[in-house]
Amino acid sequence: MLNSDETDGPRSAATTGKFIMVRHGESEGNRERRFTISSEVGLTELGVRQAHEVARRIAQLFKPQIVVSSPFRRARQTSEIIARELNLQIKTVHDLHERDLGCLKGHSYGDLRALVQKDPSYDPARGWSWKPEGGESYEDVRARVMAAVDRLLLNHPQDEIVIVSHGGVMLSVWAHIIGQWHGSHLPPNCGIVLIEHDGRRMQVPKIVQGTDEGELG
Repeated sequence: MLNSDETDGPRSAATTGKFIMVRHGESEGNRERRFTISSEVGLTELGVRQAHEVARRIAQLFKPQIVVSSPFRRARQTSEIIARELNLQIKTVHDLHERDLGCLKGHSYGDLRALVQKDPSYDPARGWSWKPEGGESYEDVRARVMAAVDRLLLNHPQDEIVIVSHGGVMLSVWAHIIGQWHGSHLPPNCGIVLIEHDGRRMQVPKIVQGTDEGELG
């Protein structure tokens, strides 16, 4: 795994850009603890309240220029609430969508645990490399998401950007930056993670809101 924070010498003090990464508010799937079948599953009433709260929190702490969103409805709804609060435009980036869980769509979170226990290809020491039938591994997610993040670095080297996505996306970005999956943070709904960068390299992420570990979905 490439580590975006590695440098050939001392890090430059010219850190100018910020990725303000936000996990979407509680979705219907989160509430039911079930992997969603459709990308069009939306937020619950709690999820809407969480989105309003995180919008106010971002307004207090940052001065972003744009909101970037996953195309999934739960992320779009969260983005729309944040964008209205901050009077910003939204840009949708397809590759920021959540992990494709293939045959597990529609199943409970518990079914995932049962499936990996039966699958001889699953290595608990390398869980990030396992993929369900018809779906993605976390390594697949990392490769897809980091290509999108690299484009954001190139196109917004000095901007503060709110990036609304998913638990698996944010986990993968964290793992990429620190160079390992162990110790990477999975934020709860509407958790905020700040990643500062110089337009080329990203610093170690910082938890701004939501220190509890979330659940995938």
